[in-house]
Amino acid sequence: MKRGLVIGKFMPVHAGHVALIRFAAGHCDELIVSMSYTPDDPIPADLRFGWLRELVADDADIKPAMVVDDFDDESLSLPERTRIWAAFIRRTYPPINILFSSEPYGAPFAGNLGAEHVLFDEARVKYPVSGTLVRTKPFAYWDYIPAVVRPYFVKKICFYGAESTGKSFMTERMAQVYNTEFVPEVAREMLTSNDFTLDDIREIALAHYARIEQKLKTANKLLFCDTDAITTAVYSRHYLHEVPDEVYAMERNVTYAVYLMFDVDVPWVADGLRDLGEKRREMFEVFKAALETRGIQYILVRGDYAERERIVRGVIDGILEEGGWKK
Repeated sequence: MKRGLVIGKFMPVHAGHVALIRFAAGHCDELIVSMSYTPDDPIPADLRFGWLRELVADDADIKPAMVVDDFDDESLSLPERTRIWAAFIRRTYPPINILFSSEPYGAPFAGNLGAEHVLFDEARVKYPVSGTLVRTKPFAYWDYIPAVVRPYFVKKICFYGAESTGKSFMTERMAQVYNTEFVPEVAREMLTSNDFTLDDIREIALAHYARIEQKLKTANKLLFCDTDAITTAVYSRHYLHEVPDEVYAMERNVTYAVYLMFDVDVPWVADGLRDLGEKRREMFEVFKAALETRGIQYILVRGDYAERERIVRGVIDGILEEGGWKK
């Protein structure tokens, strides 16, 4: 039996990695895919390993494995480093017959391992991508990011503020403009009046979080969200004078690339649920304080609806152009 080996940090796993793994699996009977990690990696190891396992789940002959990288010393020469790697591999895995790689380390590593070396797309002509490039500018390399990995890099945009300021309209409008998904104000799907309970608030917070997780799977770079858990907390405090712990838990679980706070300088429109028309400025200040006490920066969106869209699109275009990765 021929046993192959592919190693990497897979930070994140991308189309080049997948192609290398598939190529390697086609040239051996069993393939070990060894993912190394350290506690300080910018992307958590368990998350990366989950992506890797999901991507190869259809092939029982591909064996993902995860090992802590406490043996490498970058100050050493490549021959010496790969000698140490080879010793680690021999202690950790069954005998390796073929090493597959796209990197300069491949030949000396295979030599120290006593294995054949098979090179794959070293010049990266077919797959001009790397983990560093994906982390630096994920939107520029979006087509090389597997579907299972993309949700991690989607930027969530929160439309935030008091009632009847155009948030819901803008959420759907921007999803259309940027060809992506949106999360509606889930509370409006669950309530028929403002006579609700703390249990209702808990269900709203959990449902809103579940909808975000669902929409992230199919979002195209951006996910527009109509309100957030802080909004749920504000209304819970206003109507019930209490906020369930679950709401704060959902708040901690979701972070947004930017908060766009909508001013109350447009006409108030009644819709059956809205009942704070006379307190719009007061509620604006409550929403504003909720962000400021949390140290969350925001961009103010004001003016007529055309001006609001101009402001919002300017912010979003800037995010897309920069395309940087921040978690």
